[in-house]
Amino acid sequence: MTAIARRAPAPASGSGLVASLLRSWRLVQRNLLVYKRGWMVIFSGFFEPLFYLLGIGYGMGAFIGDIPLSDGRSIPYAAFVAPALLAQASMNGAIAESIFNVFFKLNFSKTYDAILATPLGIREIAIGEMLWSLFRGTLYVFAFVGVMVGMGLVVSPMLFLVIPASVLIGAAFSAACLATTAYLRTVQDFDLPMGLVVMPMFLFSATFFPISVYDPFPLLKIVIEATPLFHAVSLLRGLATGLVGWHELWDLAYLVAFGAIAMWIALNRLEQRLIK
Repeated sequence: MTAIARRAPAPASGSGLVASLLRSWRLVQRNLLVYKRGWMVIFSGFFEPLFYLLGIGYGMGAFIGDIPLSDGRSIPYAAFVAPALLAQASMNGAIAESIFNVFFKLNFSKTYDAILATPLGIREIAIGEMLWSLFRGTLYVFAFVGVMVGMGLVVSPMLFLVIPASVLIGAAFSAACLATTAYLRTVQDFDLPMGLVVMPMFLFSATFFPISVYDPFPLLKIVIEATPLFHAVSLLRGLATGLVGWHELWDLAYLVAFGAIAMWIALNRLEQRLIK
């Protein structure tokens, strides 16, 4: 009976989806209070892609020159790299909150054990943490798009569509990070997702060069095209350059399906960890 009570929270004012979202928003408010005096910590994840843009986009870009597009146009290398780094910024927001901070709350501070004594259930905890990581990632997105505009990296009026697309990317990665965190037991376990998954995805998902460079290695190309960051980069690059077609629709469908499956795994695994 105790496990059932913890799984199904007490009813709050209202009913259904709206009431559940309101309960989830309470967790967002709690996180806002925690970071009330530490806003610089939130913005710290924005600087990594910015430094890559300045160091590689402009530094190496001076030697690489313009990048040809499929429609015959050529764009500066920095404008080619920027949408990929925007995808990384969305991923950074998800990782910072849904892996590191959730792991601490789950294993050390036991924050969720206390939250489950309130009307919030496991579903509301997962959605609340996703909303919070989306808030953090969206801050990165707006700031980075502002940098792109300020540096003259706008090559298509469709650039501003990358903002809602980046929110979707952040949601998909947040769900995946929640699912991953629910399986981590010790701090040493961070090495597996960060060293063997996140960093290779960042380096090889056509972030700094076209995917066509892998044509001589078809098997490697298939593996890379199966990763979520590749589809995130492809979607944002297509929107930022104005080259939108069926491939971008496939990227969108992939990210929606990836996020939905990851959230289902996260909910089931968190239920196993928190209901004892």
